[in-house]
Amino acid sequence: MAISLLPNNFKIVGWFILLPTIIIGLLFIYYDYSADWLNIKSFALVNKDFGNGTSYFTEIETNLTNTFLGALFIIGGLLVSFSKEKVEDEYILSLRLSSFMWAVLLNYVILLFSFLFVYGLSFLDVMVYNMFTVLIIFILRFNYLIHKTTKNIL
Repeated sequence: MAISLLPNNFKIVGWFILLPTIIIGLLFIYYDYSADWLNIKSFALVNKDFGNGTSYFTEIETNLTNTFLGALFIIGGLLVSFSKEKVEDEYILSLRLSSFMWAVLLNYVILLFSFLFVYGLSFLDVMVYNMFTVLIIFILRFNYLIHKTTKNIL
């Protein structure tokens, strides 16, 4: 089975995007910060406003801090996840598949736990963070397996 992956140098670019984004994102979440210079008018396909109802294909005034951080996280995470290793063989491919399956399973276990035990607006927070957990778990698991494998070889 042939799987198309990005060249290995995309992984380096991905890490340069992903790591600062994680650090800045955690700081922004912890300190509840939004960059004022990102208060701009933006096009929205759908906007559900508490006071004004739902509008479609409209322009809204919003802060795009979370939007940019989320987009950078996804771009960096995808570049790291879908770039070849320096040596990409069938064993690495099996580690990649195993890590992906493990990430999806663990993601849904976390989601099921959240459905059963988290309520109110806290559930919305969990759902937002849940968008990123597959990438996070995959990257952590895959790199752990690669590290463990290379450690055993040496």
